[in-house]
Amino acid sequence: MSETATRTKSTNDIKDIKLADEGRRRTEWAERSMPVLRQLRQRFEREKPLSGKRLAACLHVTTETANLAVTLQAGGADVALCGSNPLSTQDDVAAHLVRDHGIKVFAIKGEDHATYYDHIRAALAHRPDITMDDGADLVGALHMIALNRLDDLAPPVRKWVETLSSADRKALVAGVIGSTEETTTGVIRLKAMAKDGVLQFPVIAVNDSQTKHLFDNRYGTGQSTLDGIVRATNMLIAGSTVVVAGYGWCGRGFAMRVRGAGANVLVTEIDAMKALEAQMDGYRVVPMSEAAPVGDLFVTLTGNVEVIRVEHMRAMKDGAVLANSGHFNVEIDLEGLKQTAKGPTPVREFVEEWRIGEKRLFVLADGRLINLAAAEGHPASVMDMSFANQALAAEHVVNNAKTLSKDVHRIPTDLDQEIASLKLQAMGVAIDTLTPAQRKYLASWDMGT
Repeated sequence: MSETATRTKSTNDIKDIKLADEGRRRTEWAERSMPVLRQLRQRFEREKPLSGKRLAACLHVTTETANLAVTLQAGGADVALCGSNPLSTQDDVAAHLVRDHGIKVFAIKGEDHATYYDHIRAALAHRPDITMDDGADLVGALHMIALNRLDDLAPPVRKWVETLSSADRKALVAGVIGSTEETTTGVIRLKAMAKDGVLQFPVIAVNDSQTKHLFDNRYGTGQSTLDGIVRATNMLIAGSTVVVAGYGWCGRGFAMRVRGAGANVLVTEIDAMKALEAQMDGYRVVPMSEAAPVGDLFVTLTGNVEVIRVEHMRAMKDGAVLANSGHFNVEIDLEGLKQTAKGPTPVREFVEEWRIGEKRLFVLADGRLINLAAAEGHPASVMDMSFANQALAAEHVVNNAKTLSKDVHRIPTDLDQEIASLKLQAMGVAIDTLTPAQRKYLASWDMGT
């Protein structure tokens, strides 16, 4: 904990409280582009739908997240926030939330592995009624506690849990009435829990909302990933060969952006339908083994492990750049690289050089989320919809805690539509409505042609 941080680690752990002024200015700038969340905050202030609820959030601590945290607090929640990635925290924003809003924050940009999990511990020690995840780290830890798999917990969390009685451990898990999850990676983990019959409480898959994945994943990830790579390297995209690993919504968005910047784009996939779509969208689809020798820039966006392996790295040309925009730093086989190559040698901030023989490879941000490590993450305008989903999901959990099953649920379609309508209104866009005749036609089966 920084000597200039105010309070104890039980209340917050941030880099420097003196950064709060800059954090406030940047958070207010982001808020200007978040009209949907602003409208929700105004309603939350009046209605207090989260009154009396403790909420622990494990999210990227950015200006956009700050606006979500303040909205949840306006709704009556007692909020504790920890970072969901060691490199994604904006230290000035963390300071602003602590000083100006009294929100408990446990996040420092560049924190080591032990500190990261000590911050997870601090969020759990908040004893939440609701958890809010970006990658399911909080929920994952709670389930290891519930299943008594303490050896699978990170040491800082395990040591704390071992001080709790059996009754306290059960109460910690039983006290959670529900959770929300922001990412594709987290939803995959949660659906696996539900399939195995071990999910302890209902979870709202915010990522599955159309106003989240169709926009945040495609337009947010697409732009911010390119932004992070260019900030880190200052490389020219035009004329380069860019290999996009994964053609989900994030991959689609990034491929679209780099093609727009003049790149020759190759796509690798393991899903036949997505590969077919990429081919029909005009990209060249090849296996990674064929892409490896020709790519200048490789970007993984899959949510899976070892997408780029040592065999691929050995085949790459001198000077190839490797980056990841999937949630965890497992998509590039960094352990295999460490055993095979010499390095790392720092070249620029967030750029490290590795040598395989005489060949140089450059890995960005230690394989972590490049858009948040080297840039500022998604634009506030798109996070406006994503975090409106989060706020409404938390309210939905509170309103329906007694009836929601222990499963992974989507936000109701009417709430998704409400967010889309509010966003259009804020953009000054009007749309048509169905006439009575059109409604009748769409509801009938016997009107014919």
